[in-house]
Amino acid sequence: MKHHTLVPAWRHAAGLALLMALQACSHAPVAPAGATASPAPAAADTTAIQLNQVGYLPGGSKWAAVKDSAANSFAVIEVATGREVWRGPLGAAQPWAPAQETLKLADFSALREPGRYRLQVDGLPLSAPFVVAPDAYVALNAAALKFFYFNRASIELDAAHAGVWARPAGHADDRVFVHATAAGPGRPESTVISAPKGWYDAGDYNKYIVNSGISTYTLLASWEHFPAFFTSQALNIPESGNGLPDVLNEALWNLEWMLAMQDPADGGVYHKLTDKGFDGIVLPHRARHDRYVVMKATAATLDFAAVMAQASRVFAAFEAQRPGLSARMLAASRRAWDWAQAHPDVIYRQAPDIHTGGYDDGQLVDEFAWAAAELYVTTREPHYWQAFRKIAPRNEVPGWPNVAGLAWASLAQYRDRLPSPADRRWVEQQILMLADSFATRWQASPYRVALQTEDFIWGSNAVALNQALMLIQGYRVGGERRMLDAAQSALDFVLGRHPTGFAMVTGFGTRSPLHPHHRPSGAMPQQPPVPGMIVGGPNPGSGDDCRDQRYPSRAPAKAYLDALCSYTTNEIAINWNAPLVYVSAAVQALTPPADR
Repeated sequence: MKHHTLVPAWRHAAGLALLMALQACSHAPVAPAGATASPAPAAADTTAIQLNQVGYLPGGSKWAAVKDSAANSFAVIEVATGREVWRGPLGAAQPWAPAQETLKLADFSALREPGRYRLQVDGLPLSAPFVVAPDAYVALNAAALKFFYFNRASIELDAAHAGVWARPAGHADDRVFVHATAAGPGRPESTVISAPKGWYDAGDYNKYIVNSGISTYTLLASWEHFPAFFTSQALNIPESGNGLPDVLNEALWNLEWMLAMQDPADGGVYHKLTDKGFDGIVLPHRARHDRYVVMKATAATLDFAAVMAQASRVFAAFEAQRPGLSARMLAASRRAWDWAQAHPDVIYRQAPDIHTGGYDDGQLVDEFAWAAAELYVTTREPHYWQAFRKIAPRNEVPGWPNVAGLAWASLAQYRDRLPSPADRRWVEQQILMLADSFATRWQASPYRVALQTEDFIWGSNAVALNQALMLIQGYRVGGERRMLDAAQSALDFVLGRHPTGFAMVTGFGTRSPLHPHHRPSGAMPQQPPVPGMIVGGPNPGSGDDCRDQRYPSRAPAKAYLDALCSYTTNEIAINWNAPLVYVSAAVQALTPPADR
């Protein structure tokens, strides 16, 4: 873990944030660079009735959490007219331990008519407004994906593509030093190499292969699983219109950096490209410290092998646009796999003079399994399948330290390529067992989420989304509707059905974060934060720099502070935004229409 310093027209801080999100998916021109944000109105009470502040699909499940009161029913009110359009009973009051509060559930899934609404409960303030719309998550998805453009290294963000968030280029990374820990034949210490592009990892300006691995995989999987959704999406990034879908254009910006992180002498992959310490809260072009590639390690090399195998099969369909790229990626993947076979236990250890994110992982079975699975799916060579079968790990919610779930998800997507019907049934069983466990938790939860107290860790919002990602795999394999509904609930959670009252994605909902731990945002306080960034979320074990600001609660599900200093609850990260892209696309694409 690192340690360092529809249409959502009701965004409380900046109409401009909304405008960028909408323009990203509507092909409209971007706001001029001189545009300014509108002032924030007084925040509404979003804690009494907690719901998805962005909205719902007509055919989707719809839940709200209501603070315990004497009321036993709720009404849905049309915003424009104040007319009651639907009424239903509130569930029995139940305590939810992670929030240390008692609440009642409101189920209004039967409301399917598009419109703009609020929930009304006697004795409580009206809920935040929300929409029911067939495109409820289209703008959200576009903004979540365009976040990666805003977090690019080595490129100027111009006003034509970035609007008021334009900035000069930072970190060209064409003069990067080989650190002593990374020295090898042909590249002794202090050798200068070039490794430009890539995404800034999180709120800091460094680039890490391990975290890039899961993030890039998730974007590529979004395309593999839901190509129709992304085919027509136009993000207004510099590459838009070049013959590649923009989700792949964005992934490629990072993949090209990853390719530069492989040592050409032996195929091993450097763990990270970094300063020796974290930069201050400055824009990228003002962060001018020397940069280093640090230590080749087995986890980074296997993550690289897995992602390059996946990318090779994805870009094989775009040979005309990028001749030779697919073959280059597969060759790089094979070399990395071979290096890892020869160096199976090189665990990353932080050098004494390096003080940036560690991403150190001592358990490598899942990385070997993931790389073997991706190489098998891409090549269909039996020895990769045999390597996977030999060590097949338990299916679990993915995160950068445990990537086993990514292997199972890819095998499920391509189960028709597996050697036998028994192998296919085995993979399906692994997917369904995990998804069933989360759907069962969701059904039993007083808050209607699969999250439990122990899930409120650093990046808890991403835990919810990665649970949803695995629920979606279960729904895609077995078709059981409660798995899709449970995934919807996880999306609802991060979009405002949350005990903090926040929609946890910048620029979306009535109350969203204004002060994320994100250096470009912190260095541009005159603008609202870039829209589409999901913050880490509640984390009761936090320890940060907020000495002068008190957390409103230490209840696990409420231990959150919207402050730049709160890197343990309010940082952003590529591996948190990637599942937001995947889940919002999946729910949008998979939810049946209202008439089914």
